Amino acid sequence: MKILLDTNIILHREGKDPSNLEIGKLFNWIDRLGMKKCIHQITLDEIAKMQGKKVRESFLVKLDSYHHLPTSAPLHEDVKTVSEKFDIKENDFNDTALLNEIFVRRVDFLLTEDKKIHKKALDLRISDKVFTISEFLEKVTSENPELIDYNVLSVKKEYFGKIDLNDEFFNSLKEDYPGFEEWFNRKSDEPAYVCYSEKKLVAFLYLKVETENEVYSDLKPAFSKKKRLKIGTFKVKLSGFKLGERFLKIIFDNALRLSVNEIYVTVFPKRLDQIRLIDLLKDFGFQPYGIKESICGREDVLVRDCSPTVSIAYPKKTYPFLSRKTGKYLVPIHPEYHTHLLPDSILSNESPQNFVDMEPVRNAISKVYISRSYFRNLKSGDIIIFYRTGGYRYSVITTLGIVEKVHTDIKNLDHFIDLCRKRSVFSPEELKSKWEEKPYYRPFIVKFLYAYSFPKRLNLQQLIRMGITPSAPRGFEPISDSSFEKIIVETGTNGHIIVN
Repeated sequence: MKILLDTNIILHREGKDPSNLEIGKLFNWIDRLGMKKCIHQITLDEIAKMQGKKVRESFLVKLDSYHHLPTSAPLHEDVKTVSEKFDIKENDFNDTALLNEIFVRRVDFLLTEDKKIHKKALDLRISDKVFTISEFLEKVTSENPELIDYNVLSVKKEYFGKIDLNDEFFNSLKEDYPGFEEWFNRKSDEPAYVCYSEKKLVAFLYLKVETENEVYSDLKPAFSKKKRLKIGTFKVKLSGFKLGERFLKIIFDNALRLSVNEIYVTVFPKRLDQIRLIDLLKDFGFQPYGIKESICGREDVLVRDCSPTVSIAYPKKTYPFLSRKTGKYLVPIHPEYHTHLLPDSILSNESPQNFVDMEPVRNAISKVYISRSYFRNLKSGDIIIFYRTGGYRYSVITTLGIVEKVHTDIKNLDHFIDLCRKRSVFSPEELKSKWEEKPYYRPFIVKFLYAYSFPKRLNLQQLIRMGITPSAPRGFEPISDSSFEKIIVETGTNGHIIVN
């Protein structure tokens, strides 16, 4: 893509004292997006008129790094009409010539700080192609979000260059992938997700966004043109702590945020940890696609479709999407259990340092909620909205969950503990107490998928004012479809996650 830079942008960039301090960030983004930086002959002529021979020659040398448009497009009739309305001075006509390059589609975007050019662009109905520095930065950062940061569970985003390649954790990857060390070092300024336990690396995840222009000649069959998230490197050492699910949630969180069409991974199905990984991926909807041939050998290719669709019977297969056509329920959870069960929904007044211990329930996507609610008719695919208790102003809704299964026919204590093992906030002793507390009215279990944390939280005061609930919810309180829509809008939820 070609981006045409007005003279004022060039002066900002190449001058000794730039007046707009975001100019460096702007050019960094242009380079990252692979755009061709273009200048018009008009800009060359204007700089050639600058006073001071040394200053002028210095600028002209710097302009050799830009692409010079070799010709000027004839002025379009519509552009002539706008020119007659606005142009008086020579600079005005020059600015219109720049706009004309956009109007006739010789370039894709125009970057300028000139207010009059923006007025003309509005008249020509091409204002969506003409940006100030701040407008362009807002556009590209919203369209190209960074990978998500996480505050808890010892998971953090770290640059390759800060990760110890000599850690024994990487030994199997070095064995399986000739050139792994060279590849790793080339990624020194890129981020990956890591997890440490007792100061030892136990999990590593590298994600890469690929555009529609990516070449897949080494895949059989080759992919069609789509925006994809590639799981570049994914290894988990401590399988007993549900770390695979924890990192899988990170993958889905980023896929949703980055608006990709597919996720894929290539993997050797020969080591135990790789076989476990493949089984986990298949549980969550990844399908065998084909093979990848490389110097490393023959790898299996697994693909997960990210188009908005929902399986009511098997919600894992279409996680994290939710269906509007299912039941919706508010369910309370006490503060002392909330963030242990739902770590990514941590509140701003909670310390992440209190939740760094490696506990399976925190890592798991699939969790259990224990209840004695009189309402027990939840079904697979239903939506539950977690309400962290705390009073009129301090209680908040934080999280969306998807019901996987409801267990009401629990045989005995052992069966109860087995169903809750590693997916509940309670220890075996606490589970025994829960089971025996009311022998005449045993608890039931809702197995659910931890799907989404609200960007903005609504407290009880707001929920009452919006007509969503008359008071603090107890048990599983059903809400209407219209109330659910209000929650989605007011919490700033990514609407892409909700499927009609």
